[in-house]
Amino acid sequence: MHACAFNDSYSLPTAVPSATELLLYRKDHFHLRAERSWRCLADVENDPRIDADIVVSRWTDIRTVCRQVRAPSSLRHVISVALKPTYVKITRDSLTVFDGPMLAGTLHIAGPGKALAAEFRDPCDFLHLHVSSGYLRKCREQAGLSRTLEVLNDLIIRDPLAELLGQTLIANAAASDGAYADCFGQTLTMHIARLGNARKAANALPNWRLRRVHEYVDEHLAESIGLADLAEAAGLSRMHFAAQFRVATGYPPHHYVLHRRIDHAKELLSGTHLPLVEVALAVGFQEQSHFSTVFKRFTDETPARWRRTAMAAISDRSRQRPLVSPRHQEGALV
Repeated sequence: MHACAFNDSYSLPTAVPSATELLLYRKDHFHLRAERSWRCLADVENDPRIDADIVVSRWTDIRTVCRQVRAPSSLRHVISVALKPTYVKITRDSLTVFDGPMLAGTLHIAGPGKALAAEFRDPCDFLHLHVSSGYLRKCREQAGLSRTLEVLNDLIIRDPLAELLGQTLIANAAASDGAYADCFGQTLTMHIARLGNARKAANALPNWRLRRVHEYVDEHLAESIGLADLAEAAGLSRMHFAAQFRVATGYPPHHYVLHRRIDHAKELLSGTHLPLVEVALAVGFQEQSHFSTVFKRFTDETPARWRRTAMAAISDRSRQRPLVSPRHQEGALV
């Protein structure tokens, strides 16, 4: 089997993924191929010419509206690496796997035969590694770990090194030498294969406690919120709360608070004409400069630029909305 193949796909604002499908075979069978939909590479699995242990794809969606996507079960392990922060709910059957803000560098691993659904509320950018079970077992065996892969299933963890490797792989995917991307794909997979042993032994925070924390944060966004406040809202000690919250969400409590502040700031920026300093105060920042720094870290844009882009998108949607004839309006006489 060849080691690594690369696919690059961008979803459009109209929810229609790129229809262009490219297949480039080079001396090492490195190839670029469009991913038809979120996490889905059924065309690769059914193509006998493609026998790579690792198939790498990218899914980018720039829409800001809430939308739902589904991914059928795969014959491979699918490793998802968030390249930018987003807000997502991921479910498998009736089980909620993740619900909340997902920071850049967050990993999610789904085992073979696991059909997933997701609801996105923000733009997103994900790197997907579709890895054969045999290759993952070999990686764990070479690292001196158990060959069992169950420890990786539904693993959610934030890993800065995986984010860096993923960004590097994306940046060099179009290099003339396919072996360059091949090397990074193997390195990233080897690193992720070891992460199963990093899974926390603590129990995850129950959903009902998590909802209480969400509600408390949303009601106090304009105020200072500390770990003690969140632990009290959850009804736990600070130590137990912090550990269980991280297992349930994949990131520390203060990162969640920052993400909710930024989410609310987006609502104010796109839905009101409040000055930036008032937006900053409304979401708990005492200084506009601090607010701008944090906002750019989460969105890659300044608040002013993000507002202009959001307002332009809203204006475009308004102009494109078809006029409704009176005879087609609800309740109209015909």
